[in-house]
Amino acid sequence: MTSHVFPRPFLFGTATASYQIEGAVAEDGRGPSIWDVFSHTPGRTNNGDTGDIACDHYHRYQEDIALMRDLGVDAYRLSIAWPRILPGGTGAVNPLGVAFYRTLLEGLRAAGIRPVITLYHWDLPQALQDRGGWAERSTAEAFAHYAAVMATELGDLVDTWTTLNEPWCAAYLGHGSGVHAPGITDPALSVKVAHHLNLAHGLAVQAIRQVLPDARCSVTLNLQVARPEDPEDPADRAAARTVETIGNDVFLSPMLEGRLPEELVAATAPVTDWSFVAPGDLAEIHQPLDVLGINYYSTMTVRPRRADDPDSSGGHGQTGHSPWPACDDIAFLDPTGPLTAMGWNIEPQGLTDLLVATSRRFPDLPLMVTENGAAFEDRADQDGHVADPDRIDYLHDHIAAVGRAREAGARVEGYFLWSLMDNFEWAYGYSKRFGIVRVDYRTLARTPKASFDWYRGLIATRRLSERP
Repeated sequence: MTSHVFPRPFLFGTATASYQIEGAVAEDGRGPSIWDVFSHTPGRTNNGDTGDIACDHYHRYQEDIALMRDLGVDAYRLSIAWPRILPGGTGAVNPLGVAFYRTLLEGLRAAGIRPVITLYHWDLPQALQDRGGWAERSTAEAFAHYAAVMATELGDLVDTWTTLNEPWCAAYLGHGSGVHAPGITDPALSVKVAHHLNLAHGLAVQAIRQVLPDARCSVTLNLQVARPEDPEDPADRAAARTVETIGNDVFLSPMLEGRLPEELVAATAPVTDWSFVAPGDLAEIHQPLDVLGINYYSTMTVRPRRADDPDSSGGHGQTGHSPWPACDDIAFLDPTGPLTAMGWNIEPQGLTDLLVATSRRFPDLPLMVTENGAAFEDRADQDGHVADPDRIDYLHDHIAAVGRAREAGARVEGYFLWSLMDNFEWAYGYSKRFGIVRVDYRTLARTPKASFDWYRGLIATRRLSERP
């Protein structure tokens, strides 16, 4: 039986995001974010759920650090709430916000856990949205200022700086399908937002390195794996290439190659002419990185749309608006086979393929799997314990997929499980549970699931055998 070995310095970690776990949205000087406003807008989230309390990590962080110490992780990927640091998006720094994160990072360091910081996990200060949000170049400039503040205030405690988490979601779900904050449905604007997020990334990397010349910098992308319905059909293959161009190259090419691909410009021509790209933007965006984070959950299957195909939301969201700009002629097919509670297919081979292909394209750039995990319909016993064999199987098979990618030559240097604990799952509210720690949302009690024990054992042995 094949075994995969993950010797140090390979990192095993886990991950969360500020709005999904912190709560305390109006405490200690924090300003409102677009997700505060969005989640309080009727009809935007399941059951009207909000992140007002979430997992109350703001008050229970010591308990959560203790869980991670017990788990044995090497690193913890967390995000900073921009409106907790700069309530107005710019202007005066909130010292209580800085103090919270300093204390949290000091606690992680004391527990032997390396902090991997994400500066933007979608909670834009509402004050900036009121001035146009990511539709405006000024928001990218404000983000660079925020990054410099964080480098100055926390630079001695951070292992890795990640500028953005999944700009695909911020651009296309937030401004295309409208199922994420700020809830806009404008395909042309979603592409402009993608560009301004790219610009924010490049400006932020420069700002961090002006403060910390040796800073380890990264970005996290949820790269899409599009499968043609019929791999032998040239039209199906072309549809898959278009989806990956609009979903992946819109970020990879400017960030890592300093170029705007002709294929991308052509594919998006029905909605934009890219006139918002100013001279010098691509040079600003194209900054050297130390690692590329990749988030992976599932694949998709596509082909050209047929006259009798129903409208599609592109596999993302609860509205009829597709997040995919200029893809009205592409059909996103319903997933088949075993699915997670999110309705996503389970295809570990997609992760292997993605890691190998990305590493071949960028052979000098180390990769990290910065999110991977699954929501299932967990059932707790009377003591709150959860046996979650489906999640254990999912994690096993995807970590084995990482092992296969490494053996095929991919430079994968870490794996971060999503998520440490059940949390606010964006528009789905509290209806979907990704955690390896169960959170009782009435009492906020934390109870490790069976998957927690499984992952702890893997981290201890750093060896995984393929299932028969």
